[in-house]
Amino acid sequence: MPARAGLAVHATGREKLKGHLAMLLFAVLIAGSFSFGGLAARFMKAEPLMLWRYIMTIAVMAALAFGFFRVPARFPKEAWRFLLLGALIAIYMLTMFMALEFTSPVATGAVFTLMPLLSAAFALPVLGQKTRPGVLAGLIIAAAGAVWVIFRGNIDAILSFDVGTGEMIFFIGVVAHALYVPLIRRFDRGEPAVAFGFWVTVGATLWLVPPGIRDLLQVDFSALPLAVYAAVTYLAVVTTAGTFLLLQYASMRLPASKVLGYGYLTPSFIILLEGLLGHGWVSLPVLAGALVTACGLALMALLPD
Repeated sequence: MPARAGLAVHATGREKLKGHLAMLLFAVLIAGSFSFGGLAARFMKAEPLMLWRYIMTIAVMAALAFGFFRVPARFPKEAWRFLLLGALIAIYMLTMFMALEFTSPVATGAVFTLMPLLSAAFALPVLGQKTRPGVLAGLIIAAAGAVWVIFRGNIDAILSFDVGTGEMIFFIGVVAHALYVPLIRRFDRGEPAVAFGFWVTVGATLWLVPPGIRDLLQVDFSALPLAVYAAVTYLAVVTTAGTFLLLQYASMRLPASKVLGYGYLTPSFIILLEGLLGHGWVSLPVLAGALVTACGLALMALLPD
């Protein structure tokens, strides 16, 4: 195991607090990306959209790593690590957009809630990291609240949930992302986080070129509205580069199960943002579900790693 791989286990209380705060910001930024992503998806298919987004992200990560942070620009050792991690991210991104062609965001959101539990399961064979019963209980409580929020407190909607083609497609992506988090620590060789992030982005982009390059070259960029450029910029700079750095930072200080547990807060933050933007507030039962999710995460965060 790499020298820094055990940092999350031996991190100080202050370092763990920073990890939790990083993941709170992570959930907020992801929530804000849903409306932007939905807007861009109206004008472009998933494959060219993801490729365009990641090409921009390479430029952002390169500027951060080799410009702002002045990391030496050298080809990484064991480059296969970044090809594998990039493949997992590419699978997750593509399957998310492909699934929406067959099913609704509600159904894919329900599948997404499986990610933290899957990540906890992968952490055992990948890192030898066991999830304590209390943390597991917190994850289950948070998952229950998240499902309640996603289905907007409608019991009939929950009971009528049927696993279809879209759900199965996105489940493959969820499994890929769940494996990605413990592998970040497993594959860490002491590189600066920004350099690590840059090479993962390069790896993901290489996998996105074959399915997306032809359609991307045929896009009439002059015909796209300004809102699409704003959306792709947000996705590339904030949702991809920003959240990767937060995920990388937190993954070195917290167990994998706790890191991805914050994904449960995304639906709640979406509800909050929609209300603040004047798009209406949800019902009290749904707010109760959001509170259950917050309580589950609080339990998980306070328990020992």
